[in-house]
Amino acid sequence: IGAAWKVAAVEPGSSVAVFGLGAVGLAVAQGCRMRGAKRIIGVDLNPEKRDIGKRLGITDFINPNDIGERTVSEVVKEMTGGGADYCFECIGSTSVMAEAFQSSRKGWGKTVVLGVSNGVAPMSIPSHDILMGRSVVGSLFGGLKPKADIPILAQKYVDKELELDEFVTHEMGFNDINAAFDLLTQGKCLRCIIWMDGARENGSVGVENGRACNAKARLTSLSYRD
Repeated sequence: IGAAWKVAAVEPGSSVAVFGLGAVGLAVAQGCRMRGAKRIIGVDLNPEKRDIGKRLGITDFINPNDIGERTVSEVVKEMTGGGADYCFECIGSTSVMAEAFQSSRKGWGKTVVLGVSNGVAPMSIPSHDILMGRSVVGSLFGGLKPKADIPILAQKYVDKELELDEFVTHEMGFNDINAAFDLLTQGKCLRCIIWMDGARENGSVGVENGRACNAKARLTSLSYRD
């Protein structure tokens, strides 16, 4: 959310492409919707991400397996009439970072990199493309200042302007933590709440503050990448 709000400063009526619809990418999509983006294109290999993406702001969905010999950047340029105003890479792949950059519009397109790469491979971008007015920027903690910005987002959640419950797809006890990690690695889970021994049953978490307590827990999970 912070990447759309603070880093990219997405403008109303703009076009966006989000590469990777895990929790980070979906949060970006929601942030872009809140900023007033007109078209938000989600890119993911998992067709199951289409529906939840639509609920969180995605207007169009691209599965790279379904576009034949064309590249994703070619499809995005076709859909947007030249390229997206803002592109967000939320996977951590240098090849996808380059593809996201190529999907941005010449003259002012901005690509924001949020995905964490496991290796040290450089991202390859032709220098003349930079000279054409495009830019690339990284996102650390979504550009948020926790002390000042997290309370703002928490209030938006309390006021039902910000959807966080969709991100919590599973809740498990501490004994099932390994199963929770398996779900994450298999792409079947966005965020899982792990309840410590009996915490959920005895009502010791968030009873008196309701949605406010839930907001704090969910924002702690989401904000540090988004």
